[in-house]
Amino acid sequence: MIVDSHCHLNYGTMMEDMPGVMARAKNAGVEVMLAINARLSEYGDVLALAEEYDHVYATVGSHPHEAEKEPGIQAAQLIEKSHHKKVIGIGESGLDFYYEYAPRDLQEANFRAHIEASRVTGLPLIVHARDADDHCMAIMRDEMEKGAYPAVIHCFTASRSFAEASLELGFYISISGIVTFNSAKELQEVTKIIPLDRLLIETDAPYLAPVPKRGKPNEPSYVKFTAEFLSGHLDIPYEDLAKATTDNFYRLFTKAIR
Repeated sequence: MIVDSHCHLNYGTMMEDMPGVMARAKNAGVEVMLAINARLSEYGDVLALAEEYDHVYATVGSHPHEAEKEPGIQAAQLIEKSHHKKVIGIGESGLDFYYEYAPRDLQEANFRAHIEASRVTGLPLIVHARDADDHCMAIMRDEMEKGAYPAVIHCFTASRSFAEASLELGFYISISGIVTFNSAKELQEVTKIIPLDRLLIETDAPYLAPVPKRGKPNEPSYVKFTAEFLSGHLDIPYEDLAKATTDNFYRLFTKAIR
């Protein structure tokens, strides 16, 4: 059994065939999936999926792309919504200086609010960092000095130094289907330094479908292809990698019931 630790079930075409999505995930051995809240305005949609399916959990948060549309988020908002029994994480939040769909100062303010909510609740922070390694790490270190909080760097594509710094902070690192791309040689090398007890896998569905499904809409069942690639790349038996990443998920997301 494996876990899809990050997917957007309310996006793409998955909502049109949710029974099929769930059946294919089960056939692929996906035990649990974590439905990510990317806009607070859509929190109800994400939570509804978690309430409908026992093996689906949810987060509460606002993606950095949304910082201009959803500015001034307060930790108290996130904390209040996190009390639901199926909400097990905070985010995704962070910094995205690649697209810069929102001003940097608004992204940072929202990011810090998410970190505060994670610190207060003890729920893991799901971090989005793209082309913002130094800024993101500076904020995470600064906030760590105010009090510890758990976190996972989702869909990791950053540098080896960012990985090492994240691990030093006690964070987990989640690998998506990008690692299967021929162009992802640097990322493939970085995965070799991630301790097996800090590794998660994800789809980020409906985005970033792995080889051999690249170019098609992604879905949770495809997390198996990423697991298979990492098994071969890291020379770890598939069953061992599946068990480790599943154990890691439950160790990090302690509110999830195994």
